[in-house]
Amino acid sequence: MNLLFAAEAVPEVSFTDSASWILNNVWLLPAIMGASFVIILFFGKRMPKGGSEVGVAAVGLCFLLALVAGVSWFDHRDNFDEAEAQRATELHHDESEGVEGEEGGGEHAEEPGEEAASADWFEYEPGVAGADGSLVLTAAADEGSDEGSGEAAGEGHSEEEEHPSIAIQRTTTWFTIGGQDYTVGILVDGPTVMMLFVVTIISLLVHIYSTDYVAGDRRYTHFFAFLSLFTGSMLMLVMSSSTVQFITSWELVGVCSFALIGHWWEEQPNSDAALKAFLTNRVGDIGLLVGMTILFWTAGGTFDILEINELAVAGDISHTALLAAALCLLAAVMSKSGQFILHTWLPDAMAGPTPVSALIHAATMVVAGIFMVARLYPVFFEGLSISGSSINALALVGAVTLLFGGLLAFVQDDIKKVLAYSTVSQLGYMVMALGVGAYTAALFHLFTHAFFKACLFLGSGSVSHAVHSFDMKKDMGGMRKWMPHTYRTFLIASIALAGIPPLAGFWSKDEILAGTGGWDLFGGTGGNGSYTLMLLMGMLGAALTAAYMTRVVYLTFFGEFRGHGTPHESGPRIVVPLYILAVFAVFAGLFNLPEGFQLVPESWTLRFEHYAEPVSAAFPAISHATPSWSLAIFSTLVALGGFAIAYNYYFVRVANRSKADNVSYTELPDGLVASNSTARAGHHLLVEKYYFDHLYTDTIVAAVKGPVADGVNWSNKHLIDAVVDTTGRTAVKVGDAVYNNFDQPIVDGAVNLTGVVSNETGSELRKFQTGKVQHYGGYLFAGAAILAGIFIIVII
Repeated sequence: MNLLFAAEAVPEVSFTDSASWILNNVWLLPAIMGASFVIILFFGKRMPKGGSEVGVAAVGLCFLLALVAGVSWFDHRDNFDEAEAQRATELHHDESEGVEGEEGGGEHAEEPGEEAASADWFEYEPGVAGADGSLVLTAAADEGSDEGSGEAAGEGHSEEEEHPSIAIQRTTTWFTIGGQDYTVGILVDGPTVMMLFVVTIISLLVHIYSTDYVAGDRRYTHFFAFLSLFTGSMLMLVMSSSTVQFITSWELVGVCSFALIGHWWEEQPNSDAALKAFLTNRVGDIGLLVGMTILFWTAGGTFDILEINELAVAGDISHTALLAAALCLLAAVMSKSGQFILHTWLPDAMAGPTPVSALIHAATMVVAGIFMVARLYPVFFEGLSISGSSINALALVGAVTLLFGGLLAFVQDDIKKVLAYSTVSQLGYMVMALGVGAYTAALFHLFTHAFFKACLFLGSGSVSHAVHSFDMKKDMGGMRKWMPHTYRTFLIASIALAGIPPLAGFWSKDEILAGTGGWDLFGGTGGNGSYTLMLLMGMLGAALTAAYMTRVVYLTFFGEFRGHGTPHESGPRIVVPLYILAVFAVFAGLFNLPEGFQLVPESWTLRFEHYAEPVSAAFPAISHATPSWSLAIFSTLVALGGFAIAYNYYFVRVANRSKADNVSYTELPDGLVASNSTARAGHHLLVEKYYFDHLYTDTIVAAVKGPVADGVNWSNKHLIDAVVDTTGRTAVKVGDAVYNNFDQPIVDGAVNLTGVVSNETGSELRKFQTGKVQHYGGYLFAGAAILAGIFIIVII
């Protein structure tokens, strides 16, 4: 099989060890955060600021290193030429031959031509030989590249042919079991560098914000220690080079989220939320372990991520195995990234401190599942047959999540829970994008979403800090008068989330919709299939997003204040991070302007795609959708329609009714829900969250927990208690027998006899004590005579 997944005649490889110092040593970032965790945990309470200064300094240093790594990657991506690609390929080829020779012996080693074919980087041309008669490997284009590679590159993407994107991989043996080496190392490419920047900047802002928000907290030092470990775990996850290392990092992220969600564990709801998050994620993690195990065995016993991807792209792993692995891994995505039907933990996780909510929802835990799909994308792309299809499990799960998660946001009174369900919906967009083949659009939406969602969560924390509550209906309203800075930044982030141009959310959302390939008006958008249903659900999701965010803005910042006391604006350590995030919410979309965008030079377009999307033998040949102005305009009108409906309801009808009745209404008292039974039933269904919690708690868990509890109770009474009681009764009987048959007649008898003998002996001896000296002299004389007799007898 002589396949080549490269454009034109450029040799395409997967990794190199030739890169700048920082790209070769990005492992320093998680190492720094790990050291910060240890220092804060053991010495933080002795420090002037409780250890928070160490956490801020550590994540600040990591942010600077991430920036340097980003600049270095830009240079690496732009200047890694064909000669270097050729050298990296030959190096990898030599190493592969060496390993095979050692393990399998010379008689089992593959011929050079066979190695080249299995590596899928070169094609052997018969008849071409070197001066010494040896075979010569030459770069060649796949015969079907016109249909695959050319289309995948898209029109105007000639720079991809000139500068292949080569990942940096450095590994070392972690441990060895049964002759199998488990490696640990770094895998640095576009997605990794992007995530390093996102994680470090969001974490830095959350650290700074937290110094004010949790000031005086009873576990202030503990909080910052776990923030450092949380950040370090996510950084290690995004640069993991093997599946074992990835799973380890994945679980560390879960453990940290458990500790931080349950930070105030003395309160039962917080403890329950932490346990719910932990246990729900364990359900999905079974799929992760099974999926990774399938990949290990079907990929020839390797944990190396690049190698697994290469084999998947080359077709060297059966489609059945890839499908099974993809579906198992999808279960892990559903739990970790809050996809239906394993999303129920995510809104409850709002029980943790608000900075934790921002970090979880913007840059760490929930995007880990998205990144896992992106990292193992060939497994999903080939296993689910994404190319040329109109529906698959990944796209369907994402589309259902984005739509039904958005509906749940409408009935929440807690501002953080609205944002939590918004995160569920936006994560659905990312999963759907990956499911339809819009790889770059998914990562770009992850990138933009991180900034405006972090801004929204930290903004909600700022408001709650002022009113000491998260209830929008009871304790908020009119907050823009007292908190103008929080209001402005929250409004900007809301518009970005709603996908209104020209803010960041518009550009990434539009790329996802275009990537569905389901738009045929005024020329199609291309893409990898015709996912028209996904396009429709994405459109509805955009309208829902604009509508529920309009509701949040009205209930929080408009109308009359319904709380108690006098609110006030937050301090600079809270407000400054909000403004920084708001700036990114405005301008982050400009990093990937569509090709042919007339307002900027062509060199400014598709920058995110150029630097973030892998181009190597370990990445499938995907097709890129072409921009569609008609789709962009229509999707914007749909979003504006959702905004207009919500605006008319809250800002016009509810506001006017409040003025007329001189009551601060949050909903119309005689609205559709009150007057229409169907609407009331639908509203109740949303309030009950589609009864998933009832299904899990009252049906599934109760069905298991009830019989198990009864069985344990029966065994406790009839087995454990019976054993204990029987042992006790037996011990009593044995004690009575010993007392009556041994202790009393023998032990006590011997003791009593000794006393009687001693007493009688003493009585007889007392007869010799007369008190007369002559008697004692006689006794002495008699004794001396007896002693003299003994001496005489012995001597004689």
